[in-house]
Amino acid sequence: MTPETLTSLIDGTWPAKNSSAIGGWTIREGAGAGSRVSAASQIAPDAKIEDAEAAMRAIKQPRLFMVREGEDTLDAELAGRGYVIKDPVTFYCAPTEVLATERPQPATCFEVWPPLATQAEIWDAGGIDDARLAVMARTVGPKTTVLGRVHDTPAGTAFGAIHDGTAMLHAIETSSAFRRNGVGRNMMRALAFWAQSRNAHTIALLVTKANTGANALYTSLGMVPVGGYHYRIHPEA
Repeated sequence: MTPETLTSLIDGTWPAKNSSAIGGWTIREGAGAGSRVSAASQIAPDAKIEDAEAAMRAIKQPRLFMVREGEDTLDAELAGRGYVIKDPVTFYCAPTEVLATERPQPATCFEVWPPLATQAEIWDAGGIDDARLAVMARTVGPKTTVLGRVHDTPAGTAFGAIHDGTAMLHAIETSSAFRRNGVGRNMMRALAFWAQSRNAHTIALLVTKANTGANALYTSLGMVPVGGYHYRIHPEA
């Protein structure tokens, strides 16, 4: 998957409030919803960093760039200007049928749209706030959330959306009291069956390299790392 395809998939399933092409860059206005919807990404190889910096200042956002796999020249230029690495991310993919093999036990996972208040509480406890719920609301196309339960108690939640045949999963969160109970695995499988019913051929997601538990889970489910990116942010933002 090319860097451009990855960016298109992110923008299609986790969209910024506003997005503009300016001076060879995609400039995203995130409205407080995190790096993924706020980082500038390069469109043209000769795009000037100064143009992106000016555009981000104009919307009062930190100077934050997404550096995708293979963008070594951009990475070196940003490093030379004092930008530091933030949150290296791995991109995982798998054919939908790899995950859609065994449905979770009855009453352990429910497809829900729009999200319930109890899901918002689980997300909020994990740092996924109202600004990120707004991202889910403005996503266009097939989308859903899954509520995971343990012994009839809400235990986890996740969001999925489909773009060009790929189901991208975001905001996968398990309550701390219910970790290591298979909640994440169940939600992943439930979302895979949802995606399969809508003819999505691929399951994909992004996870920080530092999240060792999540990386282990996705690998155990048969997902394969196929790329990634990191951010570079200016210390003075």
